[in-house]
Amino acid sequence: MNYKIVLNILGLLLRFLGLVMIVPLLVAYYYDESLYPFIVAIAVTGFTGIVLSLKYRSDEEWKTRDGFAIVSLGWFAAAAFGAIPYVFEGISPLNALFESMSGFTATGATVLVDIESHSRSILFWRSMTQWLGGMGIIMLFIAILPKLGVAGRQLFRAEAPGPTEDKLKPRIRETAKILWLVYVVMSFIQVVLLILAKMSVYDAVLHTFTTMACGGFSPYADSVKAFNSPMIEGIIILFMFLAGANFALHYKTLYSNKKSLVNDNEFIFYASIVLFATGILAILLWRDMDYTVFDSLRYAVFHVISIITTTGFATIDFNLWSDSARMVLFTLMFIGGSAGSTAGGIKVVRILLMLKFGRRELFKLIHRKAIKPIKFNGRTVPDDVMKSIVAFLVIYFVLFIFSSVILSILGMDIISSLTASIGTLGNVGPGFNLVGPMANYDIVHPIGKLVLITNMWIGRLEVFTVIVILTPEFWKR
Repeated sequence: MNYKIVLNILGLLLRFLGLVMIVPLLVAYYYDESLYPFIVAIAVTGFTGIVLSLKYRSDEEWKTRDGFAIVSLGWFAAAAFGAIPYVFEGISPLNALFESMSGFTATGATVLVDIESHSRSILFWRSMTQWLGGMGIIMLFIAILPKLGVAGRQLFRAEAPGPTEDKLKPRIRETAKILWLVYVVMSFIQVVLLILAKMSVYDAVLHTFTTMACGGFSPYADSVKAFNSPMIEGIIILFMFLAGANFALHYKTLYSNKKSLVNDNEFIFYASIVLFATGILAILLWRDMDYTVFDSLRYAVFHVISIITTTGFATIDFNLWSDSARMVLFTLMFIGGSAGSTAGGIKVVRILLMLKFGRRELFKLIHRKAIKPIKFNGRTVPDDVMKSIVAFLVIYFVLFIFSSVILSILGMDIISSLTASIGTLGNVGPGFNLVGPMANYDIVHPIGKLVLITNMWIGRLEVFTVIVILTPEFWKR
């Protein structure tokens, strides 16, 4: 790994982050709140960025490991420096790092006990970090920094969610620009619709930030339940669903092929899971919880989409539902949204390809000499892609089991441990029992919080990007 290259780019990233912090500073000024937390954060972040970027200038050629190091360490650095405003708000350093990592990774797990007691500017920063992290801070960095050039492709590959890279243009910078443009336009539309639905501008912006990022942070402890509005819920449902689909397909649908979404194997499977899970959950809620048919459907569709897209919003405390209803949500926590979306989780495409792989292996047991390639959108899936998916799933579940065991050893009950583990590794946010949708993660042991911070970091960067820099081989020359 070339330390000069890595530190130089990390410096540029921190300079950019320092500039971004000016936005919540202006919010603090507008609401006549203390400017001190953001002035300090901007000064420390900006100064560190300037020192690193100037001291470690390098024109040397990038290598693959440099890209992995920049993305992994870049996300951690963003979370670490992004935690500074929380510290000066009176939050402990560990809790500040947890909240910041949860923000940038669009997880939505919170340690804030009394959310409404915090300043509007801090809550704005909290939601804004999710919006930045949703599409990807490195992706935005690639889009606005011309000097990265060809090297941006390595960063793109290391950060982009899903087993394959989905380019819209030959140049990675142009692809990143397009994805961010679609993201911004959709965000603007949602803000307008929420305002028309009688939300305040402040609430509309914050909930749009965290809807489009599939993050789920809300300035209210009761989340979307605080509004008790079917219209607002309907708007959020629509944009959660769209944010959980591949953004490249949104662009293609608008500008090239109008049927790109409906012809895509992954999107069809994604929509089918949502419809099937909604139907099952609605029946269970109507049967077990004595809700009306309308309320059963209302709660089912909202929470199915909220959980499968790993957004984590809630309109009711689903922690109080029957075990069968909660099992539906628990299953969805593992699936996640589509590749190329802002959602977390394993991703629908990996689930679909593994089902195709399993079906092929059963077919080969009967027809041993037959050659049956795995197809996706009419194209054959290479064996190396399938091997990477299998490796991803093995590591993913090992991490899930390991973190669940650690949390159990630290005193959490098994349900809380399991759902806290997948809630952070899958970037979902809320779990069950002690970490339910109307609760928080403040009760977790400090060691447990460190484990969950690591889970969020690893989960957002699709496991391999972080795991690879933790191996001894990565640091050998």
